[in-house]
Amino acid sequence: MSEKKLWGGRFKESTNELVEEFTESVSYDRRLAPFDIAGSIAHVKMLEKQGILKPEEAQKIIKGLNQVLKEIEEGRFQWRRELEDVHMNVEKRLTEIVGSVGGKLHTGRSRNDQVATDVRLYVRKEIEEIVELLKALRKAFWKQAKENLDVVMPGYTHLQIAQPVLYSHHMLAYYWMFKRDEERFKDTLKRVNVSPLGSAALAGTSYPLDREFTAKLLGFDGVTRNSMDAVSDRDFIAETIFNCAMVMMHLSRLSEELVLWSTEEFGFIELPDSFCTGSSIMPQKKNPDVSELTRGKTGRVYGDLIAILTVLKGLPLTYNRDLQEDKEPLFDAIDTVKLALKVNALIVEGMKPRKERMREQARKSFSLATDVADYLAKKGVPFREAHRIVGELVAYCLDRGKGLEDLSLEEFKQFSDKFEEDVLDLMSVEGSINSRNVIGGTAREQVEREIERIREEEGF
Repeated sequence: MSEKKLWGGRFKESTNELVEEFTESVSYDRRLAPFDIAGSIAHVKMLEKQGILKPEEAQKIIKGLNQVLKEIEEGRFQWRRELEDVHMNVEKRLTEIVGSVGGKLHTGRSRNDQVATDVRLYVRKEIEEIVELLKALRKAFWKQAKENLDVVMPGYTHLQIAQPVLYSHHMLAYYWMFKRDEERFKDTLKRVNVSPLGSAALAGTSYPLDREFTAKLLGFDGVTRNSMDAVSDRDFIAETIFNCAMVMMHLSRLSEELVLWSTEEFGFIELPDSFCTGSSIMPQKKNPDVSELTRGKTGRVYGDLIAILTVLKGLPLTYNRDLQEDKEPLFDAIDTVKLALKVNALIVEGMKPRKERMREQARKSFSLATDVADYLAKKGVPFREAHRIVGELVAYCLDRGKGLEDLSLEEFKQFSDKFEEDVLDLMSVEGSINSRNVIGGTAREQVEREIERIREEEGF
């Protein structure tokens, strides 16, 4: 037979055990305990300030809450499924420690504004940690760029060799992906860091609470302005999971390139042994399993996003028990993205470019054709006409098994009298790269400036 609930005054029957199993959340929301206790301590201090609790009552409750926290941290706390959630488990243990005065903790408060406060405190802490992990990953890309300025590689469109670029330029492209991710999380933090505490169940409370006081104690920037919205708002959770999904999407794109680049066919990089695995049957194999799993785990974070949006899409105001289902996708998305950021930062830091192979490939597939078209355009040939001429040059080379760099001046002149001796000077990947000397371009001068600018801005 189930124990009578703290809310069970109007019920004649105990809760069915199957219902307890179906409705409990303490198996996963117990991770909110430190935030739940912090919110409760702030609430008690405010109740004392407002004269709702006597000083000796407040101090007794706070001492009891700190004892509960210590028991949790030391692994001595007995979590009980029949008490449903983290809030009721903490409150029940508190009353066991301090007696009936513990029941005054819930004065002017509901589990509705309580859990909304807990989750906001949790998300705020996790966002701050994710921001630091994103910075560590960006630093790994920055170091790759700084230490490999002499490495050239093919740039791709449609996964076809397009134009030569600096490997450093490619690394800094990822820097900017994850810089945007940081900006998204920081922007989300503005909407996370407001206190719903004091909204009670949905309508506010008749007690003279000082909501600004508790907000300040808990480090919030302000308080929510509508009690009904405050207890039902989970936008900040959906937004946080979306941000996690974006990070995973970027990590998945990186992973796809690392998987490709580490193949014999590409041969662009050597991944650190400690982040690869072998085969149970083929002793020669070195598999990029971490990158493959990063791609795979991206799908589960997308699933977390769909889960929270689906939970929210049909809910009337204000609190509905459906909202209990917000935590597991949130926890899973945050756990997944944090681990993925940690492991991928170490992979990026430890990978080594295979310089000669990259240079060899950078010259292939007529990667300098655009430079030849630009050469003609600078000689006064309309670009579309220049494009046609160089296309015919490429076809000529393909028929004869040559590259553009193999052509003589006489062969160039067969296609346009605008070609002169200096066209032969274009036939180097370094010349092509350094000709793109515009802000954001791949020229070494621009990349060096960007590396220095990032160092100053980030403090690397």
